[in-house]
This record gives sequence, C-alpha cells and structure tokens, in this order.
Amino acid sequence: MGSEFRNNTDVFLLCFLIPLLFLSELSFAADRIARGDSIKDGDTIVSAGGKFALGFFSPDQDSGLRYVGIWYYTVPKQTVIWVANRERPVPGKDGVLSIGDDGNLIISNGNGDIIWSSNTETVASNISTAVIMDTGNLILQQANASNQVVLWQSFDHPTDTYLPQMRLKMNVNGGENRLFSSWKSSKDPAPGNYSMGVDPRGSPQIVIWEGANRKWRSGHWNGLIFTGIPEMRAAVFFGFRLSVEGGGNMYFTYTQSNMSDLIKFGLNWEGVEMTEKWDQGLQEWTVIQSHPGNGCDGYNHCGAFGICDIQNGVQTCNCMEGFVPVDNDQWDRENWSSGCIRSTKLQCEENINTTTSDSFVPAANVKLPDFVDYVGSEDSTGCRNKCLENCSCTAYAFVSGINCMIWYQDLVDVHLFDADGSNLYVRVAHSDIGGKNQITKIVVIPIAVGVVILSVLIWLLWRYKNRSRAETSRRSNEERPKTGRSGEFSTDTSGPCDLGVEGPQGNGAELTIYSFNDVAKATDNFSDGNKLGEGGFGHVYMGTLPEGQKIAVKRLSRKSGQGVEEFKNEITVIAKLQHRNLVRLLGCCVEREEKMLIYEYMPNKSLDLYIFDAARRAQLDWNQRFTIIEGIARGLLYLHRDSRLRIIHRDLKASNILLDEEMNPKISDFGMARIFGGNQNEENTNRVVGTYGYMAPEYAMEGLFSLKSDVYSFGILLLEIVTGRRNNSFRSTEYPSIIGNAWQLWDRGVSIELLDPSIASNPCPQEQVLRCIHVGMLCVQDIAAQRPNMSNVVLMLESENAVLPMPRQPTFTSLSRHTVDPLVLDEDAEVESSNNATISVLVGR
Repeated sequence: MGSEFRNNTDVFLLCFLIPLLFLSELSFAADRIARGDSIKDGDTIVSAGGKFALGFFSPDQDSGLRYVGIWYYTVPKQTVIWVANRERPVPGKDGVLSIGDDGNLIISNGNGDIIWSSNTETVASNISTAVIMDTGNLILQQANASNQVVLWQSFDHPTDTYLPQMRLKMNVNGGENRLFSSWKSSKDPAPGNYSMGVDPRGSPQIVIWEGANRKWRSGHWNGLIFTGIPEMRAAVFFGFRLSVEGGGNMYFTYTQSNMSDLIKFGLNWEGVEMTEKWDQGLQEWTVIQSHPGNGCDGYNHCGAFGICDIQNGVQTCNCMEGFVPVDNDQWDRENWSSGCIRSTKLQCEENINTTTSDSFVPAANVKLPDFVDYVGSEDSTGCRNKCLENCSCTAYAFVSGINCMIWYQDLVDVHLFDADGSNLYVRVAHSDIGGKNQITKIVVIPIAVGVVILSVLIWLLWRYKNRSRAETSRRSNEERPKTGRSGEFSTDTSGPCDLGVEGPQGNGAELTIYSFNDVAKATDNFSDGNKLGEGGFGHVYMGTLPEGQKIAVKRLSRKSGQGVEEFKNEITVIAKLQHRNLVRLLGCCVEREEKMLIYEYMPNKSLDLYIFDAARRAQLDWNQRFTIIEGIARGLLYLHRDSRLRIIHRDLKASNILLDEEMNPKISDFGMARIFGGNQNEENTNRVVGTYGYMAPEYAMEGLFSLKSDVYSFGILLLEIVTGRRNNSFRSTEYPSIIGNAWQLWDRGVSIELLDPSIASNPCPQEQVLRCIHVGMLCVQDIAAQRPNMSNVVLMLESENAVLPMPRQPTFTSLSRHTVDPLVLDEDAEVESSNNATISVLVGR
C-alpha cells in the first residue's frame, strides 16, 4: 500500500513539475520585457534567434558586484558586448531590471533604489516594451496597433564594442565623436582611460584616444577602406559603408559577408582596438587585426614632418626631403618626438619675386598626415595649383575615392608602408629640389667624361663583335634561333629587364628574360604531353624551372593575330599589377621571331572548364561560385581604381579566369587591355577587339569603350556563373541570349530559376543568389552611364543591406552577328583544347 502511494505521489509530482519546467523554458526563451515584467538576478532573456542574452553578470566573482549586460548566448565563454550600469554596480544579487512607472528601463537594488535608467522621454509609459534583438541591440519601443516607435536603444549608447549593423554616427560640424570607452580593467567595466570614435574632418577616420591625446588613427576613408589600414582589403572588411544624411550627419555601418560568422570590433582595457572572429572549431575568439600594432602604428612617433619606418622589425624615423631634425642630439639618441623643420624657408615666405616658385617632393606609399584641412573635387593638377596659391599650404595629395586633400599645418603621424599606401606631395623651397647642385657639379663632370670614353669603347667593341659574329655565322653548321633587339626588349642575356609604358603611368616592373633554350628545356622541348591548350595565338605549355617552380608558357605562333604590339601591351600591363585576383607574370622570352610569356601555373586551369562542363559544374557549389564572383569583382576594382595604372581589360570572359589550387580566381590575358590616364573616362577605336557575347553594345557598334565596358562583361560572366551556361547557348530559345532569358525570368519574379540546376537542389542562400542576379542585370544595362562602377558592384555583392536600384529592360539582348565586321570579330574564334584549357584569340586592333 505504501509503495503504491509513493508511486502515485511520484506520478503526481512529475505531472506537476513538467508544466512548470515547460513554463520556465518559455520564460527563459522570451526576448522582451513588458510593463509589469522584470528580470531578477539569475534570470535572462534571449533574442528571438538565440544569438544574444540579457541579464545580470559579474566580471569578478570575488567582488560580488553585479551588472546588467548583453553577451553572446551561443559562445561558451561569456563575452560581454554591452553594460548598462557600468559606473554603478548592484552590490549583491537582489538587483531587478524592469520598466519603471515613466516607461523607462530601470535597474533597482533590493531597497528599490534606482541604480540606472534609460532616461528617455516617453509619450505613453504604459505601452513601452524592451526587446533584445539578434543584432545585439536592446531597444525600448513604444508600440500600438499601427506602428512601433523606438524610444531608446543600446546601439546609441555603446560601451566598448562595435557590432555589425550598428550605426557609428557623426556630424561633420560637430567635431570628434568619442562613442566607445574601454573598461577600466579586465574585471571592472567602469569607463577606462581609452576612448574610440570618429573624427569627421576632411574625410572621416577612426581614432583611439588615451585621455585627451591621440593614441592611434585609421587614416582617411576613401569610400572602400580606411587608407591607413591596408589590410582592410581582406574580404572580411569589405562590408563597411558610409551613408550621408542631411544636416552634415553621416554614419558608418558594417555588414559581414557571411551572416553566420560572429565578428566584433572592440576596444580593450589596454587601449587596443581588436577585430575578432569566433572560431567554432577552436572554441575561442581569434584576432583578425589589432591596432595600434608595431611602433609606427602608434600615433606620431616621429614628430612633425617626420616619417616613421619599420626596417627588419626595428622602428626608425627620417625627415621628409627638404627638412632636418629640430634637435640633432636627441635625434641621434633615437628620441624623435621633436620632429623636423624646414632646411630652407619657402620662397613665398621670403617674398622673393623669381620666375620659379616653390615646388613639391613626393613621399610615396605612406599613411597620409592627420588633420587634413581641405577636401575638394579638384583633379591632381588643380589640387597642386590650389596648394601653391596659399603660402600656408604644406602638402597635398590626390586620393582615389577622396580626390584633393590639402594640409595647411605641420604634417604629423606619417608612416611608410610596404605597399598600398598613398602619395603625399610635400611643399619645399625650389632651391631644396636643387640643393645638391654643388655636389652634382663635382660628380657630374667626371661622370660625363667617363661616359664619353665608355661610349667610344662600347662602339669599338660593337664593331668588333659584329665582324666576329658575321664570320662565325658563315662557318656555323648548326641552325639555332638568333637573338635580336627591339626597342623594348633585351635578349642577349638572361636577367632582369625594365619594361616601361609610354606616358606618365609609372616606372616599369622588373621581369626575368628567359632564353629560348631555357624555356624549351623547362617544357620538354614544347612536347604535346605538356600542352595545356591552344588558340588562334598559338599554344600554352606547362613547364618546370630548374628550381622546381611550375610555370605556364604562352608561346605565340608566327601566324598569331597577336603581334609585337599586343605582346608588348600584355607585358607592360601585367608587369605593373600585383593583386591576389590577377595572374602573375614571371617573365618573357624574345628571340628572333619567338615571343613567349611565362606565367605562374594555375593547377585548376580556367573557369569555363567547370561551369560549362556538364560533368564538372556540380563540383562548384554556390559558396565557391560566390567566392569566385567576389574575387573577379575585386580584381576588376583593382584594375579600375586601386592599381597604379587605370586599366580596362576589354576581354573579360570565363576562359580568361584562371583558378589556383584553392579555386581562387585570377584574371588573365591582358593582350587587349588599355591604360587610361587618371582623368580619362572613355576612348574610341576604329578596330573593335574582344569576344562575341561579352562586348558592351556601345563598344561593339561604335567602338566606344570605357571602364563600364568591363562592367558589362562582368555582368555577362556573373550570369554565366549563376546559370552554368554560355551566353550563346540560348540562341535556340525564345530569348536568344543570357540577358534576354534573365530579364524575362526577372520580369516574372522567378529569377531564381536561373540558378544552375546541378546545384539548385543543394542548400544555398537564396537571397544571395537573387542579389547576384540583380547585380548582373544592373551591369548589363544598355546605357553605360546606368551601369554601376566596380566599387559599387563590390559593395552591392557583399552588403546584404545595400539598396539596389531596379535594372532597366534591355534593348540589345543579343548583338546581331552582322553588327561588327566579321573579319574583325570572329564568332568561332575561341578554340577549346582537348587538354582542358582554353585561351582566347587575340585579334588585331
């Protein structure tokens, strides 16, 4: 009987407790606090998607002090990103978070004393509700049947952490905005000695302050990155965007490319900004970048007019050209804080009337100085002239994405970069440009005499060698390629050569000149077994250099449409380009009628071998395809905007996208590329070159090409990657091009049907696919001015919150094959190889 009673009692208790546990779980999963609700110490509320939690915590378990904060709910190690009562903790565990009588969020202690309040004015306190969002934002909203009004939000009152989708607000007229403050220590969330925010002067930049003094700054925003952080070119940082509102108000937002990643930007208690990403495998936060880093990354180590440089890990300072140390003794002791002063006063300061004015010396590849005084729309020449007009002007710079920048005071916090810096033009007295005249006179005269003597000797030697060579040639029974000289190439020896571009584009890049015998040996005498592909230009072979490096050799046939001009063009263009999404040119070979280019070897060959092959296209899932699309877009952006030369590729297509061992895309084949001047936007040509189907209408029909011509080709390529079909494979359909087919599906609202069926059955982010199709449709619009530039394309691809304009219905959904001269544009010019590689034909311009 007792046993039966106990069993019945157990059943009764179990039936009673299960609903209580269920209700407790419901309470735990709630994401809001309404009037009459409260969170006691020990309780939490969790955002709807389970990303963030709100409740009481203690960073120091020994102190017994309690704070209300927000932390990542899914991260095992509690990571707090916001604290409410950071200056007034609750002693003990009797604290309560609730909505007060006035509708504000309040924290009270066991005595009912209010410790903290959101302190905002409300209209109807009885209907205010607090909600924790999946973004990490805590909002206090006033809700009724028709709308919701946000009364207060934690994103407007951050502590030490910046999160994706948080608005970093500023006003150009309001001066510095110190929005974040560090913790006092690792266990004390009270405001510490470091703060971080935005200085909106000129072009906005992020600044860290130690008390009232600057500790670090990011450099100026150029529309894509902060120029003082070259590593921002990495994919993870491409989500930053600056939006402009009325009244001088602006705000930064950051949208991560992969929404499943946990990324945060925080100012730690030691004053270091750290970008961290949660590593699910390691179960820890990994640091992507941190600032300040090395000595030069700190603020103004070298004083005014000094340039900080890191050589072999050691910090050193140098004065800008035309300047000398203020205190030589201190400078020799490596105390550089006093900086530098002019060695000669400016002519405008001396009121000297001469035919020569002050001039400028470049400081190349640097982090531009702080406190820019003027930002305008002038071009480079106009910027220089504007600086010369004002004697107070100390320097100017012309930066893509910012335009003209001018400084009227001391130049501070200048840092020399290894790469990807900006060019600063420092104003100096004209005499300083020729300040070495006396030394020059002493040195130049003996050198000139020596040059004359050397020239005579070289001439005599040349005549002797010519006679000797002619005699040897008559007696030689072995026929072998003879070396010859053009105006551009040295072929007598293997070694470096400097290949320049006509005009002011910049200096050439150092390449290796390979002998014919070396290349023949590397490719096993150009054996068929090493052939990678062929086209109208000739063949491509795989080779191996003596040190074991694999190479791809592009050997132009004598019948190739690519002559010396195209060959020179490809070398001069590629030699100056360095980007992870561009193929790297290693060298060249020119002997008699042999012309060869030596590239880095791409083991996965070209993109068209995957997306257009029924058996292999499924190997590229959507994530890989999107990565390839992003990489091509970044490579084009570099060509159009960020490289030293402004380059139009003019033959962008799937076969000219090579894939490395990790399937990263690299743009290749620059034989048709054109270099534009800094202010040049378009050009007209009488000879249309390129590949049918990828050419913009204005180029195919009028010979007019511009940066937007590449944007059109990119749009076609993007749609091909999405569909897995060639542009010309639609000719037997009602809509005889990929554009027409895409438009009719877009117009019907079913553009997702464009997705390659071989991957459509696999899980993929539909919104991302639709955004890519949307971007592709914008890129292939008929009118060039209506197409986005590549900077906007990159932002639209990588920002899920970007508002995309609606594309216009295309008129030219297929170019008639009679639109251009068939002798110039051969539709069947592209030849596929049996060895799984293709290279485009280069036809004459």
